[in-house]
Amino acid sequence: MRSVYTAILLSVILFINSSSVLAREEGVGIRIDMIPWEKVNEILPKYSKFTVMDLETGKRFEVQRRAGSRHADVQPITSKDTKIMKEIYGGKWSWKRRAIIVIHQDQWIAASMHGMPHGAGALDNNFRGHFCIHFHGSKTHRKNAMDLSHKLMILKSAGKLQEYVNSAGPNELISAYIAGIKQQDSKIISATSLQQIDSTKRLQTVANIGLKRMPVLSVEDVANEINLEVPIEIEWINKHSKRKIFNGNIYLARFSPTDSWKIDSQRFLKDSGIFKEEAGN
Repeated sequence: MRSVYTAILLSVILFINSSSVLAREEGVGIRIDMIPWEKVNEILPKYSKFTVMDLETGKRFEVQRRAGSRHADVQPITSKDTKIMKEIYGGKWSWKRRAIIVIHQDQWIAASMHGMPHGAGALDNNFRGHFCIHFHGSKTHRKNAMDLSHKLMILKSAGKLQEYVNSAGPNELISAYIAGIKQQDSKIISATSLQQIDSTKRLQTVANIGLKRMPVLSVEDVANEINLEVPIEIEWINKHSKRKIFNGNIYLARFSPTDSWKIDSQRFLKDSGIFKEEAGN
């Protein structure tokens, strides 16, 4: 019953833009904090145990941090926890990022996870290896920077995704939009898109996507513009593992120079061929 209540409550607080989200219903307060990794690293030291709650489904499972210096390497504690985690991912392990809430004692912390067992594992939990949880400011093993998809999921958990998108320049917006397609996340796409489109089926046609080339646009270059054509190169792989390349323009618009940029999704999805993939062409 509580998981149902929490899922409903979180769907409401996603619309609140603040560094920490505060929701109250019948005298119950839940605050979701976006805490820097340096502090989380102290709050959740090695071998600490905590709860992971998926933002979209409200499902929860227990984990233990086993390692990690730039982010938390964790494992589900029991086979039951592993089963719940796999259910969150639709029964199939995936590198896709998901917005989560880490619950530890009385703290609810915005975070992001992927769902792929890898590396070493030590617990008897039917999970071969560990998976990674990222927090605000945490980094990957390969790059000395935040992973953009994890960053967007953390903002989503903290209720700050729309605020980030509203202040994004064209380059940031395009990168976030492509990351939303890569993660098959309709909320990220909706936040960055000019049109509200039914993206669920279209997202399923894209197994992976990456932005290969995009010019850097300075603030001065676009300060007085309300329409932009940005040349880009995108490589994507469809659900049949077929590689495709799109060289063309992505179109952005806003109502005035003080408004936020939005992407013309209908035109991009049609030009890139993702609409055609949905139709089976």
